[in-house]
Amino acid sequence: MEVDIPEVLAEVRAAFAAYEKALVGNDVAVLQDLFRKDARTLRYGPNEILLGWERIAAFRAARSPIGLERVLENTVITTYGRDFATANTEFLRGGRRGRQSQSWVRFPEGWRIVAAHVSLMPPPGGTP
Repeated sequence: MEVDIPEVLAEVRAAFAAYEKALVGNDVAVLQDLFRKDARTLRYGPNEILLGWERIAAFRAARSPIGLERVLENTVITTYGRDFATANTEFLRGGRRGRQSQSWVRFPEGWRIVAAHVSLMPPPGGTP
């Protein structure tokens, strides 16, 4: 299996960039489209466990559009073959550091997230 085929890596980087732009711009339609519409799709967040696309879509629709700006650091995107990829990044938002991981799969309709996990680090000097 080839890792990081250049054209596949470019496709996933573009999908990841589209996700990030939609996230900070609160483009709910794009965010909902980038997650696979399937009951097995999941998103674990700092305060939520969302099992299934419908729950993820409801979360996105209800989320406040305030304070979504963030700075990404240490982003690592790796493709495995032509149809699977992982994207991992750290982010800074409102003085807090967080982590995000995504599993992406190529489907006939394009690259979609099938699993995501977001967590926040404890504040400096704080407890987890």
